[in-house]
Amino acid sequence: MSINKHAKSLLVPFLVAGLAISGCTPKAEEDASVASADGKVEVDFWTFWGSETRRPIIEKIISDFNASQDHIVVKHTYLPWGDIWTKNLASIAAKNPADVIINDIASVDQRASKKQNTDLTAYLKQDNIQDRFYENLWENVLYEDKAYAIPFNTDTRMLYYNKKAFREAGLDPEKPPTTWDELEEYAIKLDKKNGNGYDQVGFHPLWGDFGIDNWLLNADGGEGYFDNEGNMHINTPAKVEAINWIKSWNDRLGKKTVDAMQAEFGSEQSNPFISGKVAMWIHQGTFATQIRDYGPDMEVGIAPIPEKTAGSGHYSGGGGFVVEIPQGAKHPDEAWEFIKYLTDYDAQKYWALKNFDNVANKEAASDPELSSDAIYKATVENLAVTTHFRAPISVPDFKNLITPQIDAALLGNISAEEALSKAETDVKSMMEQAGK
Repeated sequence: MSINKHAKSLLVPFLVAGLAISGCTPKAEEDASVASADGKVEVDFWTFWGSETRRPIIEKIISDFNASQDHIVVKHTYLPWGDIWTKNLASIAAKNPADVIINDIASVDQRASKKQNTDLTAYLKQDNIQDRFYENLWENVLYEDKAYAIPFNTDTRMLYYNKKAFREAGLDPEKPPTTWDELEEYAIKLDKKNGNGYDQVGFHPLWGDFGIDNWLLNADGGEGYFDNEGNMHINTPAKVEAINWIKSWNDRLGKKTVDAMQAEFGSEQSNPFISGKVAMWIHQGTFATQIRDYGPDMEVGIAPIPEKTAGSGHYSGGGGFVVEIPQGAKHPDEAWEFIKYLTDYDAQKYWALKNFDNVANKEAASDPELSSDAIYKATVENLAVTTHFRAPISVPDFKNLITPQIDAALLGNISAEEALSKAETDVKSMMEQAGK
């Protein structure tokens, strides 16, 4: 699957950095065009979408909603990434929250358990919109079997590869690696060593946007550290094997080489994949827009994450955002009307087209105009094997106990078995203390 001319024509200008922080200003800004509600119910909508790319898109959706009916006017309040979360909690405590807010999908139940967002059961009985969304996204908005948010968008990780580099290495550019063994075999052929260093490295599992947690999930049949019932899956044979596999890459390439190359990595034209320093790279679907903007002459293929062994599954990790009504919102009924519009077909398709972003609405994601793009279609198909991590409510920061142990194993200070055994013991202790 290639990023071809057809795909490039569909993609709109977009910088991945704009996802969260581009265009941020020191304080919240409000859209002056809707400062007066003219007798209508005014709904305050908080987002962190302040970039020159995303802000016009969300405000066009808001404008279309305002024009679609005559009793609600939505006002967009922009708050920088990071600030929005703390100000949301402070506003709830002060009993003066937003009416609608964009929030993280991975922690809906955390907020629900602390009564920070609104139970949407009554609204869903009135307007059952559950079937609009992917099942795995819907599971993430539930707390005690009740929905406390509505999915808005999501993402997934894919393997990008440089077809020119494949040909130069004698590899078929139409046959990307499908297993971990093939991935390593291809990477070795793609390496271009120069003295003690490398002009090109075929691949490294911790470069790009995948990370240790995702590799452990990929190795373990799509199972993260906890399942949806809260059962622990930290110290498993598959995860131990995955840590040893990641360490073998450092051992083969040399830790100093890995660290030295990584220190030179940048963004845009300096991205190591775009600049030709790395031949295979894992990233979100939106990375295609960076390639278009900063590597327009590249010939690039995209494929699912290689599976550990044939048949074990091409599992990937994802994230995303939801729409919530904060607890204590002044206009929950009107907020619900806007949420329905925001997550319906037209608004979701518009968001996807303009952002090249995976949306939560299944019908919109499968729209023929979007599906005609091979890259976008591939990311939508990959959602079927994409897992969204959830943390037990009692121990939301449990990864702080796991990461140092894995880091120690990768440095060779302890074995992978010791690392995960210690991590599991520590997390169990944390959960016991939380229970007390």
